[in-house]
Amino acid sequence: MTARNLTIHGRVQGVFFRDWTVETARSLGIAGWVRNLPDGSVEAHVEGEVGAVRRMIAALHDGPPRAAVERIVDRDTETEGLQGFARR
Repeated sequence: MTARNLTIHGRVQGVFFRDWTVETARSLGIAGWVRNLPDGSVEAHVEGEVGAVRRMIAALHDGPPRAAVERIVDRDTETEGLQGFARR
């Protein structure tokens, strides 16, 4: 198990990014959460099997069709033992 804290920058608010993240994470069996930040970026905590987390991060680089991800700040973090994936 691994956990990552991600801050996604670009056109990521108002483009269905959080809902898309929830759907994608659930399809990969990832636990965690996603939320908008006041500066226009999106923060996500993802945890799960290493391969699934890597696939999630790769998917986040593309995002939903209307998003334009410029960069992702990826930090190692502790697992929280979460069940499921939530939009905050």
